[in-house]
Amino acid sequence: MAVEIERKFIADPAVLAHCRSGTQLIQGYLYTDDANTIRIRQAGECMLVTWKSPRRGCCREEIEFAISPADGRALLARVPASRRLEKTRYRVLHAGAGWDVDVFGGTLAGLILAEIELEREDQLVTLPSWVRREVTSDARYRNSRLAGSVMPERTAA
Repeated sequence: MAVEIERKFIADPAVLAHCRSGTQLIQGYLYTDDANTIRIRQAGECMLVTWKSPRRGCCREEIEFAISPADGRALLARVPASRRLEKTRYRVLHAGAGWDVDVFGGTLAGLILAEIELEREDQLVTLPSWVRREVTSDARYRNSRLAGSVMPERTAA
């Protein structure tokens, strides 16, 4: 089983100057409890089902697999709006590392989160100037909690 090692940060709108070509993502949360998160994600025509374990620090187990676009669209259509979110994901390079910058839409418009996936928990990360503060351990910033909810903190424009 794959292990995702990821840190998450609130990003300043200054990062948008580095965001060139993004991918529109729609995520629907099929099931969430203290031990499991199961979601369906649409990225263009690609449909992915993902299971994630609870986070331990910046680590969690993850299983992800593609399903047919028709099945994915049918499944996503059955997820209530209160369990969905929309965002545009950009890939931004900084100090030789790739960051995923998510610019949220809908009720979360104005929220910008930046994530970096690591090879090791103790890996040194050079933070860009557009990073505000780390929210890796703040449950309010989990996508499954953000779906259909109000924004925990608005990113200043």
